[in-house]
Amino acid sequence: MSNPYLPKDNIKDRIRLLILSRLFIVTFILGITVFAKVNSGEGLTEISESFFFITLIFIYVLSIGFFLLFYYLRQVLLNIYIQGIADVIVITAMVYGTGGIHSLYSVFYPLIIIYTVIFLGRGGGLLIASASAIFYSTLAVLEYSLVINPNFSTAFDNYPPDAGYLLARVVTHIISFYFTALLSIFVVDQEKKTRALLAEKQDAFAQLDILHKSIIESIGAGIMTLNPTGRIKSFNRAASEITGFTFSEVANRSLADVLPDLFDYLQKQKKRDSKSPTRFEAAFNTSKGKKLKIGASLSLLRDPQGRIIGDIIIFEDVAEILEMRESLEKSRRLAFTGEIAANLAHEIRNPLASIGGSIQLLREDTPQGHVNQRLFDIIMRGKEQLESFLKDFLLLARPAPGICEEVELRKTIVDVVDSLRLVPDWREPLKLNLNLPEAPVVIKVNKTEIRQVLWNLTLNALQAMPAGGVLTIDVSLCRKSDADHVQIRISDDGCGIDQSNLRRIFEPFYTTRDVGTGLGLAVVSRIIENWQGSLTVESESGKGTTVGITFPLSASDRKKMI
Repeated sequence: MSNPYLPKDNIKDRIRLLILSRLFIVTFILGITVFAKVNSGEGLTEISESFFFITLIFIYVLSIGFFLLFYYLRQVLLNIYIQGIADVIVITAMVYGTGGIHSLYSVFYPLIIIYTVIFLGRGGGLLIASASAIFYSTLAVLEYSLVINPNFSTAFDNYPPDAGYLLARVVTHIISFYFTALLSIFVVDQEKKTRALLAEKQDAFAQLDILHKSIIESIGAGIMTLNPTGRIKSFNRAASEITGFTFSEVANRSLADVLPDLFDYLQKQKKRDSKSPTRFEAAFNTSKGKKLKIGASLSLLRDPQGRIIGDIIIFEDVAEILEMRESLEKSRRLAFTGEIAANLAHEIRNPLASIGGSIQLLREDTPQGHVNQRLFDIIMRGKEQLESFLKDFLLLARPAPGICEEVELRKTIVDVVDSLRLVPDWREPLKLNLNLPEAPVVIKVNKTEIRQVLWNLTLNALQAMPAGGVLTIDVSLCRKSDADHVQIRISDDGCGIDQSNLRRIFEPFYTTRDVGTGLGLAVVSRIIENWQGSLTVESESGKGTTVGITFPLSASDRKKMI
């Protein structure tokens, strides 16, 4: 048995409230009656009063019975029907005991009808209205025909009433019963429709809220909202990933406590222009010490009426974007360098060849020991330096693809080191540590390029130790991004590189020494890029430098090493 009028979530609470309300009303009536009796001394006859008080006491007992029935009778609606019929009988008894058709307590019939409609709906309300009409009409007819002879008749004039008066009261009460029932049914129906519409709107709102949260959480950019006092009210998943804070850590906290640098920056931006959105890119530190490079947009947050209710900040991590910009700028510079190199190759190489040939002819015609021989040697050294510079320059601008061949890395490193022992930069006392695998490390690269990479990096290490030191070369295999790689590390304990210069060492023509073209490391970087490898530099001023080269190892190369 079910009823659409009955809220299923709190039906038991409402039944308890109904029983308690009945007890409250009976207690109130009892108190008023006693008060009137004590103060005025007038009222009903003694027999009527006895009957009235017995009826009230019976209602107390009946309410206790309803409580017990509530716990033992599982059919909730049947419980309500029983209470409704019982209340109609009790009200009829009260009306009989307090004046019959003259009694004021007939006003309680509509109360029973109303609560019955609330619990039982249209059918229950009309049933109780009909029961009230039947009981009241029967009481009136019995009283008019003197079938019942109330003992309180002396308290009222014109008793028994005439037929017209009796008919008017009965019809009036019956109309009021059904009118109350119909009006209650209409109100309850409207309440039901309103409740259904509200539930539908709440469901739609819940779905919209879920969609809104899903969109916000799925966006790759961080989204943070602040209230007018600067406290964080929302913080999506991307914001947590970028800043390292969870929402529970920042909820309702001031932005000044979480991102103090960002808070100070925003305050300055707001003073400049508080109307238009503010876009910016800057580096900030969090309260945890994490360094952020973010691009953000600050806008005012408004409600549907246009009132400012806070700020919204949309931001993203631009560290990778900045690296891409630097890489793009580097590529642009290299492309420009390539254009220059093409012209320089044509303009410089031919004159150098002519100068070299002419000097050779002049040297043959000059006697040994002549002062011009020394001048010829100076000119030839300058020519060789220019040719070396031009070679590096062309390799940087347009590296030749070359022919890849199998190169045994251990032998190549030993050959390069032996060649470097003859250069002036090899200064004793110098300790050499070669940590090379015992098994041959065979790789497939351009032999000339790998020798040039090793030469340039090792020569830089020697030049960083003018008074001697320790030169270390390590070769190892490593696993990176689920692929095998070869790693070469060249370390020295020389002067090191200042942090302010570390980011610029791979720029063409940048050098901190008095001699050199600044192309050596730029050439190395370009060759490693062509190998799809990576180049890292770890250095601290006064404590030395370690350069690491890592490039992928093919499956065939790996098999040859096993």
